[in-house]
Amino acid sequence: MFLLQPGFSDPAYPGDVFYCWHCALMEGLLASFPELAVRVAVHRIGWPRPRKELLSLLGPDNQSCPVLILADGTEDGLDIKHHGNIAFIDDKDAILRALSDRHGIPIPHP
Repeated sequence: MFLLQPGFSDPAYPGDVFYCWHCALMEGLLASFPELAVRVAVHRIGWPRPRKELLSLLGPDNQSCPVLILADGTEDGLDIKHHGNIAFIDDKDAILRALSDRHGIPIPHP
């Protein structure tokens, strides 16, 4: 899983410092379920584009975070995208579903 490091600046908003709330949601999930952090490799990357860590895996059109790279194939019902042989999910809700389905953590309350 790739997450943005918090505390970044955006030139469009001078003087402000940000975090990605979708990535913060994933950080909270990892903190709540430490066993998940052991099973899922987490890479925290910088905000500025191009994000070289993602470019090499997913190409220039798929640099959004959070993104979950799937180690094994695909499953029905998940919003899985592909770049070459790499299967990935870049929608926060679909990532939450995939983590529950694949790693047995509880599902989010509606």
